[in-house]
Amino acid sequence: MDKIKHSSLIIILLGLIVVSSCDRGVVFDQYVTIPKGGWHVDSMAVFKVDIESTEQPYNVILNVRNRSNYPNSNLWLFVEVVSPSGQTMQDKVDCVLADDAGRWIGSGWGDLYHAKIPYQLGVKFAETGAYSFRIVQGMRDEDLEGIHNIGLRVERANVAKE
Repeated sequence: MDKIKHSSLIIILLGLIVVSSCDRGVVFDQYVTIPKGGWHVDSMAVFKVDIESTEQPYNVILNVRNRSNYPNSNLWLFVEVVSPSGQTMQDKVDCVLADDAGRWIGSGWGDLYHAKIPYQLGVKFAETGAYSFRIVQGMRDEDLEGIHNIGLRVERANVAKE
């Protein structure tokens, strides 16, 4: 019985090491949950990301979790990035969530689907310090239903994943 406990412990520890090593290039990965009543047009998801290098290229990815009752095949987002010195950059991003046949893109289980939308790949930030990413929905609905979470992931580009 002791051998079984010991073997199980070793397997669990090895599993944790493998899982944690897979994301060693991740700088930031966070989600904001959208209220059940819908994502109001005036509601903003804000993410603060600390950038430590101006030489390192980064990948910035928008993560969208939608429910199967989301009525559209895409999601327009307005993204505003504010640098540590206060310079602002604004973008409009079309997040495609379903293919032409209406099948949800990305992974999912039950009625929840997760799409990873590349926003900026291999970008080098001009300054080090805290950047603010502000995201609002740009659809025509005042209270957009069917979006469960909005997330932001920043990872070091060119980091080998094991």
